[in-house]
Amino acid sequence: MSPERVFELTSTLLFAFAIIHTFLTGYLTKQGHRFKEGSVAENFLHLFGEVEIVFGFWSAVLVVFGITFIDFNFVNNYLSSRNFTEPLFVFVIMAVCSTRPIVKFAEKVLVDLSVMMPIDPKISVYFTLLCISPLLGSFITEPAAMTISAFLLLPRYFTKAHSTSFKYATVALLFLNISIGGTLTPYAAPPVLMVAQKWGWDLSFMMTHFAPKTLIATLLNTCFIIFLFRKEIMKGELSPTKSDNRKVPLLVVFVHLMFLIFIVLTAHYPILFIGLFLFFIGFLRATHEYQSHLSLREPLLVGFFLAGLIVLGGQQQWWLEPVISSLSKYQLYFGSIGLTAFTDNAALTYLGSLVPTLDFDSKLALVKGSVVGGGLTLIANAPNPAGYGILRNSFEEGAFSPLRLLYWSLPITIMTMLVFLF
Repeated sequence: MSPERVFELTSTLLFAFAIIHTFLTGYLTKQGHRFKEGSVAENFLHLFGEVEIVFGFWSAVLVVFGITFIDFNFVNNYLSSRNFTEPLFVFVIMAVCSTRPIVKFAEKVLVDLSVMMPIDPKISVYFTLLCISPLLGSFITEPAAMTISAFLLLPRYFTKAHSTSFKYATVALLFLNISIGGTLTPYAAPPVLMVAQKWGWDLSFMMTHFAPKTLIATLLNTCFIIFLFRKEIMKGELSPTKSDNRKVPLLVVFVHLMFLIFIVLTAHYPILFIGLFLFFIGFLRATHEYQSHLSLREPLLVGFFLAGLIVLGGQQQWWLEPVISSLSKYQLYFGSIGLTAFTDNAALTYLGSLVPTLDFDSKLALVKGSVVGGGLTLIANAPNPAGYGILRNSFEEGAFSPLRLLYWSLPITIMTMLVFLF
């Protein structure tokens, strides 16, 4: 057996281990509490109970295996062939969007918009943050929309007064609406971006073939969850951050927005957006009176998660590509919804772009299915770990249950599936 084949099979085996590991993180965290705080066992179990380290850990196992049993140069060449722009960009955009001026500006715009609606303000705020805010992903990228939405949702609807079921339903709604909300344009949603240029999908194409279904689905999904949890939503606070009433000068907000815009515009050029981020950190230091503490922990963990997914996912082409090429239009649509729950949807559409025999209808089915399934699991869509990192501490044991997330994702995913099918 060739070294390449051994590496492929080992990668697939470890990829399966990583998926199983993601479903066991909550259990590992609970087991950690059985041991003395600070003990090796407690620290070990808590470390492996962190969802963000799962794919990074198993990709490290793959690298060590490859270097030990195959060849250092082979592994080095493979890693050098991977494109880590997306993890770097998600790290930068999460850090920028979590700063106080950006969050305050987004809060004012979205909350002011919501109070204009002729419904109860608490319902309208929830509607705005879960239906309208995810659509921003089509313009400022999905990771940015996820970060802003999650930061605004956290103090309002993820408190001790809210039930765990409501929190899971809200997370499921956020993940799904972000996944489909980036499809109004061809450059913001990773699964669309992977194929748009190669297949000639421009803004007009997206507005024609995706936008109407996206708008209908996000509206239906949000109204469905509001119908189920109206009493829970009414427990939310309209302005939970008003205790921090320091005013941010308009100039500071403007500079933040300029940094955000230029980082988004250079999203495919890591040297440029990392350089901008370094200047941004300097600006934060100069204006520290108007800033909150810049936490890099969650952006780093999410970047690590995505980098690990790229390393392991890059070796799954050998079985994914034959599956994609053998399916009919409808089989591909439903199959891609299921497959994207176990691999990043951008990786799925990228593999589809390598299949020369796909016709127009099959291409549409593949991309539609990949975005529809983007809310089923934490690894289904690249921005999901960003939302998880922000919201997870509001859950018991500080972690999500993948099965409960899947449970609450299923009904709205089925509704979205029917909308995109016809």
